[in-house]
This record gives sequence, structure tokens and C-alpha cells, in this order.
Amino acid sequence: MLEQLGLSGEEDPGTLSGGEARRASLARVLAPSPDILLLDEPTNHLDLTTIEWLESDLLSRRTALVIVSHDRRFLSTLSRVTVWLDRGATRRIERGFAHFEEWRDMLLAEEKREQHKADRKIAAEEHWIRHGVSGRRKRNMRRVGLLQELKERRRSYRAAEGDVAMNASAAPPSGALVIEAQNIGKSYEGRAIVSDFSIRIQRGDRLGIVGPNGGGKTTLINLLTGVLPPDSGSVKLGSTLAIATLTQHRDSLDPDVTVKDALTGGGGDNVLVNGVSKHVVSYMKDFLFLPEQARTPLGKLSGGERGRLMLAQALARPSNLLVLDEPTNDLDMETLDVLEEMLTEYPGTVLLISHDRDFLDRLVGGVIVPEGNGRWTEYAGGYSDMLAQRGADLSRDSRKPAPQKDASELSAPAETPPPKRRMTFKDQHALQTLPKAIAALQREAEALQAKLADPDFYARDRAAFEQVTTSLGELQRRIAAAEEQWLALEILREEFAGS
Repeated sequence: MLEQLGLSGEEDPGTLSGGEARRASLARVLAPSPDILLLDEPTNHLDLTTIEWLESDLLSRRTALVIVSHDRRFLSTLSRVTVWLDRGATRRIERGFAHFEEWRDMLLAEEKREQHKADRKIAAEEHWIRHGVSGRRKRNMRRVGLLQELKERRRSYRAAEGDVAMNASAAPPSGALVIEAQNIGKSYEGRAIVSDFSIRIQRGDRLGIVGPNGGGKTTLINLLTGVLPPDSGSVKLGSTLAIATLTQHRDSLDPDVTVKDALTGGGGDNVLVNGVSKHVVSYMKDFLFLPEQARTPLGKLSGGERGRLMLAQALARPSNLLVLDEPTNDLDMETLDVLEEMLTEYPGTVLLISHDRDFLDRLVGGVIVPEGNGRWTEYAGGYSDMLAQRGADLSRDSRKPAPQKDASELSAPAETPPPKRRMTFKDQHALQTLPKAIAALQREAEALQAKLADPDFYARDRAAFEQVTTSLGELQRRIAAAEEQWLALEILREEFAGS
């Protein structure tokens, strides 16, 4: 098990890195093949190679899994039931995480409608108390009592926690060419970390850098941004470049410094954001810190709070190039969504090191991957696109050179491509009938959506509400599958017609 996780078993536990310690812990709990596995953020500090191995291993086991995680792809792959811990109460859906966000948004929207109706009811009852108290005293006192119950419920109502309000301070735009690297190389103790790598990064690009821990991702990004000089080759930085950097090292924060001093630099009560002076407490609230945490030492913050604080520090600095090293570590899903939205709208350029596959797929337009022996290759698209182009998963040991074809393989003639597939009668029938089937499914989905639009539905019959929600999700999957099938058949028909 240790070997599969990239460890020998001879390492000193006192000197392990965060990723190595996590892999050792996983080996300890996986080796006995337990009946139940309780995993709390198992992907934290793991590289993509290990995360994908862990996914595959857990899928092959007959073990019951209880997983706490912010890794959306990991949860979507492994979960069959989702429990949402919300404001001290748990809510459960008998489906995997892939369906969670749609279900959660429906519940919150319904709750908001119910609360709005309750507020209107209180206002109407208060108007009656002031202007309409007449008739039998017993009936009036009962109505007054009901109003007090409504007010008490309103006082005890705890709304969902607010969202992070994330904005990056923008510097004047950089030049069109942000970074140009030509044949750069870097070695340590005879080991090539980067070898003969060239790239041109334009303004507005969003590039992801992936690879195993210790594979040289941070070294590459430091070479590209001019922090490290290359041993060979050259790096040219564009004009008017303003760089803001977020490192993954939470332990770089001084544990004795307060939250307020960390954000203001120890002077005054204001933070300059986008050229506007903002009170530090107001800026703290944007990142979900309470006002009373202003004087809290950083050593008392949780991992997620430290992550949000480092984001707040980095985003307050005016920039047109953001360099983010594992920005998603310890962040909750709501904060991840806001970070993703902010980076999508950011007018500058983004260089991102991340192990979060879902985050990479949603954000980046290119991925840089180690191929072994210091060689790096850029692939277009997100992480899933890179895997499809490479035709292979990442190797844990990127120091090894990629396998080379032998002479017999190089001299062998190319295989004859298989003949094009022809349309069968079944394909032609499906091409004709699928549009009607899709339209019928869409009408069913619209009918279910109309039921969910009833603001009293959830309060009246929660079981029926969840059943309709489940049925709607299943219908939407069937519609998507039917549309994909029709599109594939239509492409095949056009190819056949043109041949």
C-alpha cells in the first residue's frame, strides 16, 4: 500500500511533508480493508496522481464510505447519498453530490419564499392589532398569541450564511504579451526540473500547471514570473506588469499577528481596494470574517479562515497577473464558486497551480504538464481535455523520461485506419424519432418545473417535493443523453452524405 502511494516505508514520520504525511495516513487506514472508512478531507495536500489512484481504489472496495470533502469531482465520483450540514441541522438527499447543488438551491429558494410570506403575514397581523381589535375578547387574544408566535419564529430564524464578496484590485492593463520564455532550463543537484521549455503567455490567458508533488510546478512558475533566474534560455516579462501572488504555505503567516494587522500591514484601520479606501472590518466581512475577529491572532484561525485571509491579502494588491499556488486548499464550496466567478471576470492574466480537477476544467484554457526528465508540455483546454489529448494519466514520478518507441515501432508502417461506420436502419429510425421523444421529455420536465414553482409545495408536502425534484433531475439527464445521441447520429449522417 505504501509503494502504491509513492512511499518506501523507511521515511522518518517527523520529517514528512504535508502530502507525504497524508499518504502515510491513507496507507494506515486502507491496508486493513475496514468495513467503514471515515475520511475527513482526504484529498488535501495530495497531488492529482494520488487523488485519482485513491478514487480508483475506493471504487473497487466493498467498504462503506463517509466522506467530508470540498473536492467536487471526488465527491461526484464516489458518493451515492449526500448529507448537507446547514445551520446546525442536517438535510439528506438519496443521491450523489452531482445532484446536490441543484437540490440545495431549490431548498434555499423555497425557504426564502416562505420567509417572505411570513414577514408579510406579521405585517398584516400588526396592522390588525393597531386598527382592527374589536369583537369578542377571547378570539382577539388568540390572534394576538398567534402573532407573538410568528414574531418569535422570525426572531429565532437563522438565515443561510452570506457569500464571500470577492474582488481583485485591478492594476492598469499589461502589455499584450505578458511572458515569453525561450528554451529555459533549471536543474538542482544534477536533476533537470525544467528542460528546454518555451511558451508565450498573452494578456487574459488562464493557464493551469499540474503534476505530482515535488515535480517542479512551483519552480516553473517562479521561472516564468522572474522570481528565479533560469540556468539556460531567457524569460521576457511584458510591460507594466503588476503581479499578485498567493502561496500555498499557510504556515508562512505569523501566528501572533492579528487579522486586522495582517490586512492593513500593521498601520491604520483601512485597506486600499481598487484605489478606494475601505475600512478593514468591512473588507473582513467580504471574506466572511466577523467584526470581533479583527483582533484574533492568526494562530487561532482554522485552515479555511487562513485560506480566506491569504486570498484577501493577495486580492487587495493591485495586479494584472495573478499567480495562485493551490488556492482551493481548505476552502468551502461556496467560497470556491465565488473564487471561480471572480477569476473568470478578472481582466488580467492568471497562472494557477491546482489539484482541483473540477476547478481547472471550469476555469483554465490551457494546462502545462510534466512529461518526465524536466520536459513540460502545454495542452489546450482544461484538465479533462488534457487527459483526452495525452491518452494517459499523469505519472507519479515525473522525473523519469517518457517511454520511447523502439526502432521496430518507428519503422513499422502506419496502421490502416478502420473503415468509416455506416448508418444502420436502427440509426436512421433513431434519427427520425429522437426529436419527438426529446420534445415529449421536455414537456414532462416543464410540467414538473411548474409544480416546483408553487411556493407552498415544499411546506405542504416535503416528500412529494423531493420526489418531484428527483424525477426532474432524472428527466434532465435523459434529455441530455437523447440530445447527445441525436447530435452524434446527425454528424454521422452528414459524414455519410459527404462521402
